[in-house]
Amino acid sequence: MGSSGNGSFDPSASRGGASASVDKGVDFANYFCTYGYLYHQKEMLADRVRMDAYFNAVFQNKHHFQGKVVLDVGTGSGILAIWCAQAGARKVYAVEATKMADHARELVRGNNVDDIVEVIEGSIEDVTLPEKVDVIISEWMGYFLLRESMFDSVICARDRWLKPDGVMYPSHARMWIAPIRSGLGDQKMNDFESAMRDWHCFVEDTENNYGVNMNILTKPFQEEHEKYYLKTSLWSNLHPDQLIGTAAVIKEIDCLTASVDEIRVVTSKFSLPINMDRTRLSALAGWFDVHFRGNKQNPAKNEIELTTAPSVENSTHWGQQVFMLHPVLRVNEGDELLISFSMHRSKENHRLMNVGLSYELQQSSGKRLPAVISKLYIE
Repeated sequence: MGSSGNGSFDPSASRGGASASVDKGVDFANYFCTYGYLYHQKEMLADRVRMDAYFNAVFQNKHHFQGKVVLDVGTGSGILAIWCAQAGARKVYAVEATKMADHARELVRGNNVDDIVEVIEGSIEDVTLPEKVDVIISEWMGYFLLRESMFDSVICARDRWLKPDGVMYPSHARMWIAPIRSGLGDQKMNDFESAMRDWHCFVEDTENNYGVNMNILTKPFQEEHEKYYLKTSLWSNLHPDQLIGTAAVIKEIDCLTASVDEIRVVTSKFSLPINMDRTRLSALAGWFDVHFRGNKQNPAKNEIELTTAPSVENSTHWGQQVFMLHPVLRVNEGDELLISFSMHRSKENHRLMNVGLSYELQQSSGKRLPAVISKLYIE
């Protein structure tokens, strides 16, 4: 619901592994500042799928909260902390890295739970709590689950403050990929070609009017625009009818045991069967779901799922990430897309992701088309 980490946590002190240090000031300027504005909080609070899932997870599993101590990592507006108090928590520590903490305190007081909820402004890596907690609750998920790298801060909180028999909310997460048909790729290709035509006109005009040949910059200009138009994933709310094959789970995460090393790099080899005849395979779509299951010793009485899969009615602010394929492939029912996938953090900004994709089409006739290798970005 907000922000809590600062990217400086050294997970080598816990279950993670060595991590490059991140400049706190730069990280705050590039990431956290957005969460300090109410307009951004409102966008998330207006997401009914998101809100209903957390609300139901808390109030349909009150046994996890009644008389318990809760830590809300990245409390934002404070609404999760308020729900935990209303569900019977004895104490709730609501940690928020931005000045949104001031609004959270007002909301907590306005809902008469300030005797239970303590809002702490600071990063979870730096704060000190007076006691261990029974529950950690957080809405840490970014685009395609791991963009923003906020789960690092949740892992830090877990390793520092969660009791051995404690519960994570959510408890599990999965990443999905599916083959889709979409006109987004054609639109972006048109935009790219238009930009290049404009550039060539600019080069010609500059030489004719000013006697300077700018053509030496054509290659970097093209690379810059290829990344922007053709290689950067697109946010979209897809319709289920755009799926042309079976989705695959490429990563499963147990929030109680996951390490930073486990999520720093995601690799998977999988196949996507095509179940639609005579159509275009123009992109891959990525989304995630999370589950509230409790733990083995103390399971949820009512397991709740939050999914960001393509939906007719229940779209979320996360939407889906669309990875465009060039060239577009003509496919038929019975064909199979064979994929080698990798995702790791950008060296320039650890909250953004670089994706490596190798794919080849195994046709139902037995013919296999040459593999295509792509470098893509989640920004």
